[in-house]
Amino acid sequence: MYYSDYNRPPEEREPIIETDQFHVHGNEPPKKKNRAATKFVALGLCCALVGGLVGGGSVWAASRLAGSSSVIYQGTGNTTAVSLANVDGQTVLTPEEIYAANLGAVVGVNGNVDTNVWGYTVKNAVSGSGFVISSNSTTSYILTNYHVIDGVSDITVFFADGKSYDATMVGGEEDNDIAVLKVDVGNLQTVVLGDSDSLNVGESVYAIGNPLGELTFTFTGGYVSAKDRSVTMSDGTVMNMLQTDTAINSGNSGGPLFNEYGQVIGIVSAKLSSTSSSEASVEGLGFAIPINDVKDMVTSIMENGYVTGKPNVGILMSDVNEAAQRYGVPAGAEVLAVLEDSGADKGGLQVGDIITAVDGQTVEGSDSLKSAVQDRKAGDKVTFTVYRDGESVDVTVTLDEDNQTTQAAMEQLQQEYNSQQQSQQQQQPQQGGNYYYNFPFGW
Repeated sequence: MYYSDYNRPPEEREPIIETDQFHVHGNEPPKKKNRAATKFVALGLCCALVGGLVGGGSVWAASRLAGSSSVIYQGTGNTTAVSLANVDGQTVLTPEEIYAANLGAVVGVNGNVDTNVWGYTVKNAVSGSGFVISSNSTTSYILTNYHVIDGVSDITVFFADGKSYDATMVGGEEDNDIAVLKVDVGNLQTVVLGDSDSLNVGESVYAIGNPLGELTFTFTGGYVSAKDRSVTMSDGTVMNMLQTDTAINSGNSGGPLFNEYGQVIGIVSAKLSSTSSSEASVEGLGFAIPINDVKDMVTSIMENGYVTGKPNVGILMSDVNEAAQRYGVPAGAEVLAVLEDSGADKGGLQVGDIITAVDGQTVEGSDSLKSAVQDRKAGDKVTFTVYRDGESVDVTVTLDEDNQTTQAAMEQLQQEYNSQQQSQQQQQPQQGGNYYYNFPFGW
């Protein structure tokens, strides 16, 4: 299972998170090993202190080995200036030209996350990458990953020329891991967006980013290893990803992935890694979000502050666990709470309903319910098959739009539900309570 930093409080964020449930659906899925040492590296948030320790340690070791009077290497050649190439989508550029043509549009993203330490709020510096996608005379917009700036304050972006600017968040789309930042500076250099659908496996791709938050504007290259990798996130969200062997590390997240024409065809997001000496090392397994998948979303965020047309059912739900299924309860998503005046409420969904299918597509739990509805649009009519009082019933729901108002209402519903469950636990501490209340999902 892929782990990024979604919904993870700052104090719990880790750059490396162990998992034995990584799901990549494509050819044959990887076989699970005993005592698996495979780890996902969350690329977006990189503690500046950690980066400093890594960098400082490397310099210290080199100094010791060299001695105070030794010269390790002294270059003698002259650097040749690379002329700025025109990114026209037709001319194949050299790696040097790709770097020179796009360096001015790539940014480092810095900020702070608040961590509670013994009752005191401590600010920890974090960093990631991004790139300028639009700029007029007064304002410029920067695309990055949602997990790079989730819960981050005091956001600044910095450029290769040494300039830095305060940035504000325009909006984001968590399920697709994208966010748009704004700076009140105009006439900045922008990237050119390419066509990720036209990529072929084996084509050269290149990344510019800030690995470890210290090695700023690093340029790496590789190949498209695979297309249309279906990667299951820790929250159950399934994302379509490009796979590449391009070297990427913590701090690269949110940065651009370029094709051989110098166009952005992906957003660097994650890598698979291993840190155990007992297992073969895992290298060259990086993932990027195809730019075609999010172009319309980015435009919507820039214009409206959120992605318009996204569906919202209006329920809190949870999986039916295996213990209940052994007593004849079908697998599915149990409705824990219904938002008043939502599409679910008007359509007749009830607390206790177990949703087993969406428009005839079988639903095995909350994750598969989300997957079944995520491609629908607000205003669409959807038929939910539910198990209610021992019978199967069809309920037609008109989907609401998942906008700021709806999200605020769902958050309030979640809080009310949590308070209700806590109250019930206090009143009946010896009883197990509802099988499913521990991990509700709002949607």
